Amino acid sequence: MSFSTDIKEELSRIDSGARHCKLAETAAMIQYCGQVKIDSNVKYSLGIHTENPAVAKHFFSLIKETFGVSAKLSVQRNDYLKRNRNYSVFVDNHDETVLILKAVKLLDNNNFGIILQNTCCKRAYLRGAFLGAGSMSDPEKHYHFEITTMSQVLAQKLRDIMNSFDLEAKIVLRKKYHVIYIKEGAKIVDVLNIMEAHIALMNLENIRIMKDMRNSVNRRVNCETANINKTVSAAVKQLEDIEFIIERGKFSELNQGLRDVANLRLDNPEASLKELGEMLSPPVGKSGVNHRMKKLSRIADDMKVGGRL
Repeated sequence: MSFSTDIKEELSRIDSGARHCKLAETAAMIQYCGQVKIDSNVKYSLGIHTENPAVAKHFFSLIKETFGVSAKLSVQRNDYLKRNRNYSVFVDNHDETVLILKAVKLLDNNNFGIILQNTCCKRAYLRGAFLGAGSMSDPEKHYHFEITTMSQVLAQKLRDIMNSFDLEAKIVLRKKYHVIYIKEGAKIVDVLNIMEAHIALMNLENIRIMKDMRNSVNRRVNCETANINKTVSAAVKQLEDIEFIIERGKFSELNQGLRDVANLRLDNPEASLKELGEMLSPPVGKSGVNHRMKKLSRIADDMKVGGRL
């Protein structure tokens, strides 16, 4: 089961409570996954279409509880996806349809803003929009929350509603669809909270924590690996310089401090500078050992270009 399906099933179990919130949620579902029809006799009918049975059941109950209207349900198998079914919940009675459309202000779009005056109604509207045309990617892979519509006006309206909650939603045109989306993990957590999908929110937070921990461990491992590689490369260069000095018969001309640290490096090729310093008598700090190693390197480099000790 996908993360989107889990969210929709959770949202479908939520009772919007007050009638004004139910109206907002109903309006959103009609706008984002529904259709209003007018026949040749100017008779109205409406319906919503979804592949999610929980969404279909929720709309059926919403219409029944809010308007006392018993909608009809039909189920069809998707010809392209043999395992999927399409669910349609529709009202074909003209008077009942007009009752619903008037109540949700869809017969007069100029008054539509009335049902979105309260914050709770905006939450319900956003919930209905997601139930109708929303989806979310698997957060184990990446963070992406979106709601699609073919209407630019609807997309802009929904974006504004979402951004009234500081969600920083954006719109992109994808083929013939306007997609309202959020990509930041923290903002997706916020939108789930606004829609009251608290179980999905907790699941997402758990995934985010685990991903952050894995990323932190990976960064630490990468850093430690880089440091090890750097240390090994430096040690190899030091050994090459010391062996070059020995091969040229100049080792005995080094001062005692340089000979001591050179001999320790030859005997302990994997030791760190700090460890080499602790082996000296008396002990020398890491910076002191590093200074001697750099001097050995300069001596070898000078010899390679014909310099003298």
